[in-house]
Amino acid sequence: MALHCRLFAGVPELEACLVNDQAHLTAGTTGHHVRLVQEALVKLGFNQIDGRDYIDGIYGASTAAAVLRYKTSRQIINRAYQSSPDNIVGKMTIKSLDTEMLARQNVPTPSAL
Repeated sequence: MALHCRLFAGVPELEACLVNDQAHLTAGTTGHHVRLVQEALVKLGFNQIDGRDYIDGIYGASTAAAVLRYKTSRQIINRAYQSSPDNIVGKMTIKSLDTEMLARQNVPTPSAL
């Protein structure tokens, strides 16, 4: 499996998140890959991410809250062990974000019509 949207494809940390439980994004994670997930969330309308989190690529409280809102709205729940969404970007979440961002990048703009 691989990620396909331009934002995520080829980013080692996000590719690992798709297949490795230890690579999930959780509170306290930092880096460019966190910033890319934040960018996707903002583009999808989950834009209440604190400026400091967003600028510095920190998976802080506001990022965790945005992830939880995203997962709640999409009902992303691993029914094997959860009854409600959590605020972690794991396999199901990164796949969902990738799918939505890929669909979004493939929509023609009015000027292209």
